[in-house]
Amino acid sequence: MEGDMMLQYQPYLDELTKNATETYALMNPHTKEEIVRVPECSQGQMLKAVNLASDAFETVRSMPAHERSDILNRASDIIADQKQMVAETIAQEAGKPIKYALGEVDRTVQTLKFASVEARKLEGESIPMDAAPNGAGRDAYTIYEPIGVIGAITPFNFPLNLVVHKVGPAIASGNTMIVKPAEKTPLSAILLREALVEAGLPSDAYQVIPGDGKNLGEVLLNSDDVKKITFTGSPRVGRDIKSQAGLKKVTLELGNNSALYVDKSMHDRLDDVVSKTVNGAFSYNGQVCISTQRVYVHDDIFDSFLDQFVQETEKLTFGDPLDNNTDLSNLIDEQSQEGLMEWINEAKQLGANIVTGGQKQEQGIEPTVLTDVPADAKISKEEAFGPVVIINRVQSSDEALHAINDSQYGLSAGLFSNDMKQAIDMSHRINVGQVLVNDVPTLRFDHMPYGGRKQSGYGYEGVKYAIHEMVNRKMISLNYTF
Repeated sequence: MEGDMMLQYQPYLDELTKNATETYALMNPHTKEEIVRVPECSQGQMLKAVNLASDAFETVRSMPAHERSDILNRASDIIADQKQMVAETIAQEAGKPIKYALGEVDRTVQTLKFASVEARKLEGESIPMDAAPNGAGRDAYTIYEPIGVIGAITPFNFPLNLVVHKVGPAIASGNTMIVKPAEKTPLSAILLREALVEAGLPSDAYQVIPGDGKNLGEVLLNSDDVKKITFTGSPRVGRDIKSQAGLKKVTLELGNNSALYVDKSMHDRLDDVVSKTVNGAFSYNGQVCISTQRVYVHDDIFDSFLDQFVQETEKLTFGDPLDNNTDLSNLIDEQSQEGLMEWINEAKQLGANIVTGGQKQEQGIEPTVLTDVPADAKISKEEAFGPVVIINRVQSSDEALHAINDSQYGLSAGLFSNDMKQAIDMSHRINVGQVLVNDVPTLRFDHMPYGGRKQSGYGYEGVKYAIHEMVNRKMISLNYTF
């Protein structure tokens, strides 16, 4: 372990609390017990953080690329060494089953590794100036320069990996970062900070300021020193941020209701397809931005697919997130539970069938499968963010294509087909940012481009692609004939 250092969030919380007038209880969604008191940071504290990050920017931007790369690599090793503790922190604050929390830590380690590599690869291009009349006698090239302080507002569902997808690229490209984490899950972001500081990052280059999103976000939006806002959350808040950001750069990862088509040509692979789809629909209680929410199955295999899907769904285990056998647990809060139950009941009133589930289970919901769901039902139109999946029958790939595109969202979609002509054609015609052929839309690799269309967002994540949205391009021309 790097320096035998144990990651802790309490010292950082204690330091913030000295200047905060209030604290709030951070609650474990499963036990309903208090984990720790968290400072409700003020606008003044956020403004101070911006000033410190602005000062630290001069240090970070002047670091050679290999130094920033080494810091990111060392931080990944520190987190890997303390994988179990970090995963348990995620499970406690987010209520995420430990098997998925461990997977999130693994992805975080990998994301930091990718950021470390990309820190050494940020390169421009040469420009042939003599391609233009009178341009002869000049050599020109482009470079990339960091933009400054970046403000990140992050959600509860991936409290570590969605933070590192913002922090890693920012550091790799020489910027500084302030994270306003979800009120319910600030601890993982602090552990990431401690790992980076232990790895050699200046302490003010990445700060975590917990508290009310609207209150603290206002400081980030109004400060001239903050050059970019990167936000993951609801379309409503995303629209507000974009309208108030002015000339700041903005990346927005917003809502989604991922769709999947299963073609009749998959009749010999239904076991594999069902297994992947059940995992895509119910991982972390469906509280995933790209959770498989709408499944369209060709009529020829619909009954077999549905029967197998229900059988696999009913094997899932509800329980304590820290139990390795737990597949599902409580939702993040009672408001989420109540809202989702309303949508399930509305769908039933509109003619949908509840094949399995559909009831409350402690503060969660039984894994629920709905069929014959009308397109205008909220559970079909909106982002469920819970353990609910729609499985509807279609007569053709064209019908499936129309249903997939009949959405206000456009983040990710998947299709299973052994007909490659069909698969390629559909991939080109599905209106989303990522199409995954013979995979569920819930799949994400941390180095791939990741961004949505329509109400799903603006801009791209994925380490290399995020870096290019955190820099300014500069062209330099050398007139060697003068």
